[in-house]
Amino acid sequence: MIQKVAILGQGSMGSSITQHAAACGYDVILWGRNAEKVAAAVAKIGAAYDKQVGKGKMEEAAAAAAKAHITGTSNWDDIAAADLVIEAISEDPDLKKETFKKLEATCKPDAILATNTSSISITEIATAIATPERFIGMHFFNPVPIMKLVEIINGEKTSEATYEAVKDFCDNGLKKISVKVKDAPGFIVNRVLFAYFLECIHIYEDGIASKEDIDNAIKYGLNHPVAPFQMMDMGGLDTFPHVCESLQTLQSKGAAERFECPKSMLELHAAGKFGRKSGEGWYKY
Repeated sequence: MIQKVAILGQGSMGSSITQHAAACGYDVILWGRNAEKVAAAVAKIGAAYDKQVGKGKMEEAAAAAAKAHITGTSNWDDIAAADLVIEAISEDPDLKKETFKKLEATCKPDAILATNTSSISITEIATAIATPERFIGMHFFNPVPIMKLVEIINGEKTSEATYEAVKDFCDNGLKKISVKVKDAPGFIVNRVLFAYFLECIHIYEDGIASKEDIDNAIKYGLNHPVAPFQMMDMGGLDTFPHVCESLQTLQSKGAAERFECPKSMLELHAAGKFGRKSGEGWYKY
C-alpha cells in the first residue's frame, strides 16, 4: 500500500505533484540536489496552500496538515523509506537511467519506481534497472492540483501488480482520472497536442497570421481557455525540440516530417528563450 511518496525534482512539475499529493494526505519527500532550492520550493507550496485558504477553497486545518506532510531534502538516503518514487527531473534519457540505477540500489525492493516523462520510452528507461517489473510511467499535467488527468504507461515488463497499485493511487488516492496507455512516443496527449502546436507554428512561419492573432483565433474561435503560443510558454520551450525528436520516431507514415521541430522554435531554444521560466519565449514576461 502506498503511504509515503518521494518526488525527485523541485521544479514546477515536482512541486506541483508534491502540493497535490500532500493535500490528499500522503507523506511526501521532496528531493532536489540544492537544499536552498528545495526549501524555496517547499515555502512556495506552503504559500499556495495559504492562498487557497484566503480564497475560501481550503480550510486552515487542512492547509496546516498538508504542510506537515511535506519534507524537503537534498539527502539521497531520505528517499529510501518511500513506497513510491516519482521522478520529475530533466527530459534527458541518460540522466533518467542513471537516476533509476541509483534509486534501485537505494529504495526498498517493493517500492514502485515511476517517471513523469512526457515523451521518453518507459521501456527504454527501464533497461537501466534489474527490476523493470516495478517501473512505470506516470505522466501528470501542470498544474497538478487542477488538471485531472494522469497517463499511466506500462513498459514491456511492468507487472500488473505495479499498474494496479499506481491506478489505485491515482484514481482513489489523488482523485484523478487515469488512462492506460501503451508505451509509444508522446503517449496520447502530447502526440495530439504537438500536432496542434506545430500546425499553429507553421501558420505563423508561413506568414498567414501573427502569433497574437493565432492565439486569439484559437482561444475565441475554438473556446480554448489558454491559447497555443501562451500554452507553449507556460509549459516551457526547453523540452520542445526533444519531444519533437521523440515523436519523429513514431511508426506511422510521415511522422519524421510531420513532427520536425520548426526553425522559429529552434531559434528560441538556441537563444535560451524557454518561456515563462526564463522570462521570454514566444512572448516576453
